[in-house]
Amino acid sequence: MGSANALRWDGRPGHYEVYYLTVTDPRSGVGIWIRYTMVAPFAATGEDATCSLWFLAMDPRPGATPVLGRKANYGIDRLEATREPFSLAIDGATLTDKGMAGSFQDVSWDLRWDPAPKPYQPVHPLLERLRVAKTVLVLPHAHVPVQGGVVLPGGEALELERTPGGQAHLWGSKHAGSWAWVHCNDFITSAGDPVDAFIDGVSVTVPRFGREVGPSTPVVARIDGAEFHSTSPLRIFRNQSRYGLDGWRFEATDGALRVVGDVAPVREQLAGVTYHDPDGELAYCYNSETASMQLEVQERSREAGGWRTLRTLVSPGRAHFEVGQREPVPGLELLTT
Repeated sequence: MGSANALRWDGRPGHYEVYYLTVTDPRSGVGIWIRYTMVAPFAATGEDATCSLWFLAMDPRPGATPVLGRKANYGIDRLEATREPFSLAIDGATLTDKGMAGSFQDVSWDLRWDPAPKPYQPVHPLLERLRVAKTVLVLPHAHVPVQGGVVLPGGEALELERTPGGQAHLWGSKHAGSWAWVHCNDFITSAGDPVDAFIDGVSVTVPRFGREVGPSTPVVARIDGAEFHSTSPLRIFRNQSRYGLDGWRFEATDGALRVVGDVAPVREQLAGVTYHDPDGELAYCYNSETASMQLEVQERSREAGGWRTLRTLVSPGRAHFEVGQREPVPGLELLTT
């Protein structure tokens, strides 16, 4: 099978690919989003294939700059990749199934993790085979303790010690018309006890036959060892979803279990970035690695005549959230173009 991180690009135009890590330092509260990306535009755009390194940080500390963003673009000749064992490098910045290290401009990172036992696949294989999904997402390392260091602009060093993080890989030919996404693997109970759990969900609306279709909302999770997969082609359209810049509320069902999520970012800690599709169209993403989340885990109950809450998990300031759309938001700065 090989690594879920293996590069899918075959050298032809009309493709983009992204690898990213999200992690929030529990001591400082600073959220980090590191991305390795490439895009191979269609010939009609007149643009060459490129690869890029991205570094985004959200800092909730009083007096700090709330968001900062760095991006460096390179020719595609600066991208190198191997399948077995997986490795990827952009201008010397490396990514493997055991960690990532790199630097550019005034930021750097050297992070390590033990590989996850298995990947998670929010996009159902049938939708991928039929090419219904224009973007495919996999989670090679959805819930791993991250160790190492990150250096912020100005020289501040953050040391991570088994900090919950997640590494993902996505590829495709075009971003959705609009979307919301959340990843969280740093939950506590209402009493403050840590929980071994993660959740990753996305909700997308796509243009089809002259109208917007969706949202479709696949969700995967693991909570105290129990797996949750709400990803079937029928289920993702039945899951409830409402999202915007102020947050996202969703409900997703897997058999007799349901999760109800509420995600709330701090507007000042939303980082605006620009995505480039292979056809030249732009998408605008607003991301926060310091959002808060509440997650209710429910079970179907005949006695209650509906759903009964089993437990409620919270993540104050350590959930990873973004919302994307085709128009920039007035008043919110775009940190990358």
